[in-house]
Amino acid sequence: MGAGNARNRVEDIMRRMETALLDGTWPVGTRLPAERVLAEQFGVARNTIREAIQRLAARNLLQSRRGAGVYVTDQLRTGIASPWGQLVADHPALRDDILEFRRVLEGATAYFAALRADASDLKRIRTLLKELERSRMTDDKRAEADADAKLHDAIAQASHNTMFLHLHTSVIGMLREHITINGTGLREADDESSDLLLRQHRTLCEAILARRPEEARTAMQTHIDFVRSKVD
Repeated sequence: MGAGNARNRVEDIMRRMETALLDGTWPVGTRLPAERVLAEQFGVARNTIREAIQRLAARNLLQSRRGAGVYVTDQLRTGIASPWGQLVADHPALRDDILEFRRVLEGATAYFAALRADASDLKRIRTLLKELERSRMTDDKRAEADADAKLHDAIAQASHNTMFLHLHTSVIGMLREHITINGTGLREADDESSDLLLRQHRTLCEAILARRPEEARTAMQTHIDFVRSKVD
């Protein structure tokens, strides 16, 4: 009975840790809190935490680094992206397909973000829009591109759909790695593009903050169409 209860506790902690991996609480590269902290957080013994971590590490979802702690691997992302990521650079047709898919995917994340975003999601989106506006005012293109990327990530997280979140991470990861689509490149082309991008993001965020899902999807797709027109 005792062994069965211990096994059940480990499996319960594994499920809870998996949820943190799936919903973006622990993104790729995150260092997990110490075993002691996790044990307190989950209300179990440290050996239960240790075994749950070992099992997740055996599935390559976590990685123990000697003397450095336990980290989240990119297994979930590469599980979806591979072998696409290796082919994208050499096949322009695949790039077009991925950009087209991004239009549908991010339109959906915007739609569901408008429906489901909680107070902390909305605060993060407002903060990032302000960062984008501030960096535009100071003409800091690198900061603009950084805020742009973070804003798209925040919208995906606000959709509260784990598949959308992970597909977004995979697709955007491939685009950033294999296609010169980063916001800095677009913005360096001309100031008009920077102003248009800011207006597009403002319209998008306003629709999400006002909880108007159809408007949010349309705003996102209009934005992605503009980006595609500059990249294709």
